[in-house]
Amino acid sequence: MTVNFQAVNFNAKPGLEEYLGKKLEKLETLSDKIIAAHVSFKLENTSEKSNKTVDVKLEVPGEDILVSKTGQSFEECIDLSVDTLKKLIIRKKEKIGDK
Repeated sequence: MTVNFQAVNFNAKPGLEEYLGKKLEKLETLSDKIIAAHVSFKLENTSEKSNKTVDVKLEVPGEDILVSKTGQSFEECIDLSVDTLKKLIIRKKEKIGDK
């Protein structure tokens, strides 16, 4: 799986990309059909504490899987995104299996 990493409105701290890579590797155990992951980190210009957003687009055969999460830290957003992606991958596999 190819991982494309983009930081919008800030410079990513060292280790963030590595943390993301470790989490996305876990998705490959669920499905070997993942072609690529496009991940965008955004820092919103607000006074709220939950001003960090992570958008993940998984390229898979058929329709791509999109997830967007907002939280207080990028690590929290990555964890929430990966949890949601796991559920969506399992649901997609079950759906394909039903046919």
